[in-house]
Amino acid sequence: MKHMMVGGLMTDDVVSAVPVTSFREVAKMLAEHDISGVPVVDEDDRVVGVVSESDLLARHELTARDLMTTPAVTVHAEETVADAARLMVRRGVERLPVVDEEERLVGIVTRRDLLCVYLRPDAEIRHRIREDVLSEAMDLPGEAVDVHVLDGVATLAGRVRRRSQALMLLALAERVDGVVAVVDRLSFHEDDTHPASPTPTRTPHDIPW
Repeated sequence: MKHMMVGGLMTDDVVSAVPVTSFREVAKMLAEHDISGVPVVDEDDRVVGVVSESDLLARHELTARDLMTTPAVTVHAEETVADAARLMVRRGVERLPVVDEEERLVGIVTRRDLLCVYLRPDAEIRHRIREDVLSEAMDLPGEAVDVHVLDGVATLAGRVRRRSQALMLLALAERVDGVVAVVDRLSFHEDDTHPASPTPTRTPHDIPW
């Protein structure tokens, strides 16, 4: 199933600082570029920390090395937008420096960048669920499940053969970029998630004579 990747959203023209950048210089960077934080990189362009507006407000007349939050929370360009969003929430950060396989800075992605995924048109979300989930992942005919999307909320209605298929459909639909929530209106012919109890084996002592 296709997912939007961090590399497709990131800003690759990154404003960054080095450890010896002064407090005033960092503050000037933020003001001139209208940004709320900058990654701090070493001589090999590897991210060693991040300086945010809140870091500047807490201290004065220091260098980026003194101000920065470390270790930096970073993300790779090949990671999905959903994974990046979860990482931001889990670590409580507003931005993620994007690094390559050698941990060198190649871009930056912010919460504002990630939010654009959730502005995906409903018609496009519906198309992706039908193509990526129903057809490609589940190999189901188009008429098997009705997909309705309103404001990012996807409702799946219809009848499938097995309960495990219904559960898989719901899980995959939730992972489609732009989906806010999934409403379950699916039914099934067979519940294969609770196998029948095996018939007990009878011993000679159990058999009446």
